Amino acid sequence: MPTLETIDVDAPSRWRVLVRHDLPASIVVFLIAIPLSLGIAAASGAPLLAGLVAAVVGGIVAGALSGARLQVSGPAAGLTVIVAGVVADFGWAGTTAIVAMAGLVQIVLGVSRLGRAALTLSPAVVHGMLAGIGVVIALSQVHVVLGGDAQSAAWDNLLDLPRQVAGNHGGAVLVGVLTIAILLLWPRFVKLSLLPGALVAVTVATAVAGLGGLAVERVDLPSDPLGGLTFPRWPDGYWADIAVAVVTIALVASVESLLSAVAVDRLHDGERADLNRELFAQGAANTVSGVLGGLPVTGVIVRSSTNVAAGARTRASAMLHGLWIAVFVLLFGALLERIPLSALAAVLVVVGLRLVSLAQIKTYIRHRELPTYLVTAFGVIFTDLLTGVALGMATAVLLMLVRLARCEITRTSPAPGRWTVVITGTLAFVGAGRVARELSVLPPGESVELELHLDYFDHGAFEAIQDWREAYERGGGRVQIREVHDSWFQRATVGRLGVARTQSTRAPRLLGSWSQWVSLNEQRRDAMQAGIDEFERSVAPLVRSHLADLARDGQKPEQLFITCADSRVVPNLITTSGPGDLFCVRNVGNIVPPYGSGDASVGAAVEYAVDVLGVTAITVCGHSGCGAVRAMMAGAAGGNSALGTWLAAAAATLEGESETECVTANVKQQLENLRGYPSVRAATAAGRLTLTGLYFDLAEARMYRVEDGVRRPVGLT
Repeated sequence: MPTLETIDVDAPSRWRVLVRHDLPASIVVFLIAIPLSLGIAAASGAPLLAGLVAAVVGGIVAGALSGARLQVSGPAAGLTVIVAGVVADFGWAGTTAIVAMAGLVQIVLGVSRLGRAALTLSPAVVHGMLAGIGVVIALSQVHVVLGGDAQSAAWDNLLDLPRQVAGNHGGAVLVGVLTIAILLLWPRFVKLSLLPGALVAVTVATAVAGLGGLAVERVDLPSDPLGGLTFPRWPDGYWADIAVAVVTIALVASVESLLSAVAVDRLHDGERADLNRELFAQGAANTVSGVLGGLPVTGVIVRSSTNVAAGARTRASAMLHGLWIAVFVLLFGALLERIPLSALAAVLVVVGLRLVSLAQIKTYIRHRELPTYLVTAFGVIFTDLLTGVALGMATAVLLMLVRLARCEITRTSPAPGRWTVVITGTLAFVGAGRVARELSVLPPGESVELELHLDYFDHGAFEAIQDWREAYERGGGRVQIREVHDSWFQRATVGRLGVARTQSTRAPRLLGSWSQWVSLNEQRRDAMQAGIDEFERSVAPLVRSHLADLARDGQKPEQLFITCADSRVVPNLITTSGPGDLFCVRNVGNIVPPYGSGDASVGAAVEYAVDVLGVTAITVCGHSGCGAVRAMMAGAAGGNSALGTWLAAAAATLEGESETECVTANVKQQLENLRGYPSVRAATAAGRLTLTGLYFDLAEARMYRVEDGVRRPVGLT
């Protein structure tokens, strides 16, 4: 993927980037923009010159000010339906004034730093809106392809379509079908990015219409483009209607531009988009476009993605594409007037249908958001854009409330006479009846463990569980309630439900010890089995795919982590690491025997980590309260025992008066021992390996770095 060049480079470098990358990319985008701009203007009911004006302004003004350097702006299909409605209500001169005012609204939003707020709208609503707009565009433009006239409403276009199909078989149909065929087939068989399909389709269709002498309507531009500009006039209508039109264009253009900027960020490795600056740039472009009689401007993902793919590096490519359009219109406008309108309409049919993305539909099916997408799309198609979006947002909120009020309940019987019931999610009064029904089917007189994984628990649900518990225990049964993550039930039991939530003293199971969540009976019987059961039930589903990848690809750890075997020190917990991150060696006292001292187990792990796994760091981590260090301080090292022999070598070099000083000195010494291994020496000399010492304070749950025998805090202070 391309990387953006920095701005503070010398002039020759800037010119090289411009000539080698931005100039070719600008030509590719220019070739795409011409037919799309004309087609969008035709579909909007605006003068065709308005689409070209918007393309020029979007390239030059938005490109110069943009917060997303590789984004290309211009007229977009997503605003076609809105603009067509505004033109019908206020005329074209009034529409240009509304576009200019919408730009001012966008400038205010950008200055107010509300760029991110525009992205809080549900993506299912946004994509459903665009899909609905795409269908409306396709239904209207297919009439033009057939040589007829589009109706004002999507439903009317749909009802009138059979008559248009039966009654129109002229040259417009041939031109339109040929254009659609080329647009669909060109990407499949031709991989030349310098020849966009839309340009090829329109060029071929224009040539066929000209050579065949077909009687079709063609593009009509003013003989003097500058003299043909339409300047704004205050729209005739109620101020409330004008305000709705201004806000609608401003918001839809903002959302579409910002979504495009975020999408473009995923296509390159350069500087991320400044959304507030981008919103300001879009507002400035719309203000200028409206003043000059152009269509609304937005960031366009089709042109932007093409810009990145063509090798653009800076904003110069977007600005140059706008310049090329202006030059072409002023000098070669006669060529554009040969293009059949049915060819442009065919381009819009394909563009509109591509707004209905099957990949997005599959995504929303997977995330269970398809109802929001469909309600928005059909609302836009059969009512209007604002109503469709409102219906979609209402659907999204309703689905959110349904999910928030839903809990998952599972019942298992791990042994005869024992039942485990797990309730996960949000448990409110609306779900109390379902919980009561699930609990009522448990056989009487047995042992039930009720496990609550709840993020919310209201009084109605508490009463339902408490009533069942009392009744079940009166019938001779036993009920034990355990809570994970929080203590809703416990607080409710002591009459504290409704008080502000406080931090629970119970550790989550993923972090807590067996003694914190396994019952005493289970601890006596088999705490290990209880832990394994909990892992397979709660953790395994979350990590199974990751572990499967590691099993397939092998381990590629970042570090060799050498630490003490003390049960209170858990490497993955104190480093917030997971499977595949650390290659661990644990022993009593986190000792690394000197190279050639006779013990080969630690040395074998070091060589394997450095030479085979290629780790880039080795960390030695000591800890407070280390029993091995205390034994060395007390003179217990040495003797005939295996432990004494193991500690003897480390004890000989131990320095310091306090326990903390001795632990720190021990870490320092083990780092020195590591440097004696040939593999470590070679890797550090080559700059491939770093050695780090750490000291973990158990009482503080805080990590310190050991440098030259001195402890220094690590991370947050």
